[in-house]
Amino acid sequence: MPESQLHFVELVLVTLVAFVAILAALAQRLKVPYPILMVLGGLVLSFVPIFPNISLRPDFVFLVILPPLLFAAALQTSWREFKYNLVSISMLAFGLVAFTVAGVAVAAHLFFPGFDWRTGAVLGAVVCTTDAIAVGAIAKRIGMPQYLLDIVEGESLLNDATGLLALEFSVALVVSGTIPSIGHGVLQLLWMVLGGCVAGLFVGWVVRTMQRPLQGSALQTMISLATPYCAYLLGEGIHASGVLATVACGLYLGRQASTTYTSEARLDSHAVWNTIDFILNGLVFILIGLQLPAVLPGMRPLDWPRLLTAALSLSLLLIGLRMMWMLPGSRFSALIRRRVLGQNMVPLSARQAIVVGWSGLRGVLTLAAALSLPETTATGAPFPHRDMILFLAFSVILVTLVGQGLTLPWITRRLGVCAATNTGAEERDARRAMTLAALAEVEALRAAKPEPSFQRALELLDQSYKRRLELIQREDDQTKESTPSRSEMETFSGIATQVREAERKELSRLEASAEIGDMTLRKLERELDLMDVRSLHG
Repeated sequence: MPESQLHFVELVLVTLVAFVAILAALAQRLKVPYPILMVLGGLVLSFVPIFPNISLRPDFVFLVILPPLLFAAALQTSWREFKYNLVSISMLAFGLVAFTVAGVAVAAHLFFPGFDWRTGAVLGAVVCTTDAIAVGAIAKRIGMPQYLLDIVEGESLLNDATGLLALEFSVALVVSGTIPSIGHGVLQLLWMVLGGCVAGLFVGWVVRTMQRPLQGSALQTMISLATPYCAYLLGEGIHASGVLATVACGLYLGRQASTTYTSEARLDSHAVWNTIDFILNGLVFILIGLQLPAVLPGMRPLDWPRLLTAALSLSLLLIGLRMMWMLPGSRFSALIRRRVLGQNMVPLSARQAIVVGWSGLRGVLTLAAALSLPETTATGAPFPHRDMILFLAFSVILVTLVGQGLTLPWITRRLGVCAATNTGAEERDARRAMTLAALAEVEALRAAKPEPSFQRALELLDQSYKRRLELIQREDDQTKESTPSRSEMETFSGIATQVREAERKELSRLEASAEIGDMTLRKLERELDLMDVRSLHG
């Protein structure tokens, strides 16, 4: 690449990163989920004449962007809740995907002139999957109850694989004109699911085996960064689902993190993955908005009334199909969970079903699926309505991400489905159990090590843990009497932050006056940072 061209690419990349930072800061100020502003910002930027047209290649999305984002989401997913809700998640990730593809295939000729059921099935497969990135980024900020968020996020992690399989089958219908047999389809789906999960678990096991003897935080983090690509490539290499391989690997390693990483590596890895997740998310959503110049040329001449009517019709159809599925699907999955798995489960209420139904946001995978459609069929003829499918996919992303994303908080509050799950009692019980286990270990060491110096150290440790147990018990008693209000907790947090700021100023003074060195400064500063992080996350 010539040096001038390289400098131009660097300038564009720096501009995009700066744009991500500005829009993220604006989103915080406006209290708006940042993916919405990123897409709108990219859309505005696409109209700037001096800004170059940037085409989003599907292989770049699938091979470069998607693996780390899916892996980061899976790392943060609770395996316990994912396993507990697996039936409900599968009902959405498999059943709703099939229902959406079939519904769009049947209705396509009514809404879109020239479409038959085959091209309708392609369109349905392109737009059937929700976006794990968009759903997680928006739903976490609106006060959605955790048990609903677990289902919505789990759905978006799994339905990528089923959507891509549906796309493969529907494209084969149009390109070759042949209809794959049901048996072949079922076998291929099973292989994609099972093969992808096995590939992901295998990579996770290998990585865990490699990382356990390592002590260096940087080395463990470096291996973690390469892991999602290894899982994805292995899944694709055996013709299974690379998406499911990445998700399975992330779920496994997230569950094993407490025994795999050192304490420092866990902190560093968490910070690194949060940064990567945020940067890639921001760039992806801006790039989605920037795709407008690549979408419109195929629609010349621009008949805006017809195009907007088609885009709105498809968006309403997708929302309607999802809403139609929610209550029956919820009742059926609850029946399975009660009768087969013995879970004490009740179906979603009508209000909860509306909130989950309104959470069907589309994102980068929808656009990448549309861009991946072939240019021609097996006969050499142009792929039917490819440009229209691309425009509709782009429109659905805008309508669901911006329209549903902005209204989801209002709907959630209006329906009263925003009560957060109280985990305080669970946390106190865990702290009490950990403290009792530590005291039992102190007693065992006291009997095994009679040396006076060792006994004095154990006595200090014993007093420390007994004091901690006393504080936990006192906190439990106070909680039973009265629970602090949200405003009281916010006041406490603000005062604690202010007090720590005084510690920081004194630490800076000590360093400036050369009373302490850089090593001591960094160590004490890290302790204050950890306190800030703990206070921030409750």
